Amino acid sequence: RPKKVHEAAEVEGLRMLRWASGAGWRLQGRAKSTASWFRFLSDDFHGAQGGASGSSGSTDAPATENGAGGAGWRDSPRAGFAGTVGKTPLIRLTRLSEETGCEILAKAEFLNPGGSVKDRPAEMLVRDAEERGLLQPGGTVVEGTAGNTGIGLAHICNAKGYRCVIFMPNTQSKEKIDTLRMLGADVRPVPAVPFSDPGNYNHQAARFAEVTDNAIWTNQFDNTANRRAHYESTGPEIWAQTGGKLDAFTCATGTGGTLAGTAAYLKEQNPLVQAVLADPPGSVLYRFFEQDKLEREGDGSITEGIGQGRITDNLAGTPLDYAIHVPDAASVAMTFRLLHEEGILVGASSGLNVAAAVEVATRLGPGHTVATILCDSGLRYQAKLFNKGWLEEKGLLDAVPEEWHGALF
Repeated sequence: RPKKVHEAAEVEGLRMLRWASGAGWRLQGRAKSTASWFRFLSDDFHGAQGGASGSSGSTDAPATENGAGGAGWRDSPRAGFAGTVGKTPLIRLTRLSEETGCEILAKAEFLNPGGSVKDRPAEMLVRDAEERGLLQPGGTVVEGTAGNTGIGLAHICNAKGYRCVIFMPNTQSKEKIDTLRMLGADVRPVPAVPFSDPGNYNHQAARFAEVTDNAIWTNQFDNTANRRAHYESTGPEIWAQTGGKLDAFTCATGTGGTLAGTAAYLKEQNPLVQAVLADPPGSVLYRFFEQDKLEREGDGSITEGIGQGRITDNLAGTPLDYAIHVPDAASVAMTFRLLHEEGILVGASSGLNVAAAVEVATRLGPGHTVATILCDSGLRYQAKLFNKGWLEEKGLLDAVPEEWHGALF
């Protein structure tokens, strides 16, 4: 039936109309590029209307109308597992935004098809090896990983017909090890020793790949295809989802890829966007970027997959503004706040990231927008992080408000 146009707006030559019924924005014509389609679907146009926002990545995307609950939202079929990686929602954390007077936004990377932010580099590391002719059909993909990159690689290898061999520290959660084995990966837990030790899981992975026919070591720490994955996807997505209204981005780093790639892209769009490294106990990065000393801060952390004892090739040259040290108690406390106040079940590294985002927001003052990463689901840490005895053993039970102890097992 005829509708009266109530508002109109234009972005990159695309005309947007809002009907008087308030049902949402509709695109006149088709998007000319993925970037313009991202911008059309950004919160600038859909945030007030509710419903999903994201991109099919198609340059021929259909017109979209977002009503309450996402009514009328459309998407295109994605190309298998690899085509489903990325395009994750950016969640406004309500309670924390109200407390700080800032917009605290978190990228829901646990909604990637393999369940974590590491799906992005996993897909890119394999694709890069294929593009360079290093990996032939039926080959073997080898990696040293704390778990999530391995899980992403195992999914990709299943989808593309490769064998997957994972070397990982034996300190990682049972849930991650079991998931890798369930996915068909050849999992080889080894003692957790420093990078300087020849027995480090990364060195063992490299040696195994060297003596295996048609095999690659994806080398997630120093292969800059990792950083490229975030420069080409995570950064552009955050920029589009915030409509370019972003003051800071912060997250912890293990390989350095997420922080480096995302920060590089965001600062290219606006050099005033702050890039802040969040660091757990036992890592050298906080002191290196704040005091120019490659010395550890604290004795170790209960977080998995983040913190570092060196500057990786992915992290080298990252345009950082400053670094924040986040104690384990703060990470655990925020993890439980996210669960019980926001309804979001994530791991401790996500809790650390959000705690850092709140600190950055506090330094900036009200009226600013800070984005961070929700790395993976808390389901991967049930036996530890949500276990009362384990928290008590680590001296972290007091970080969880007593009213929430009933949810521990």
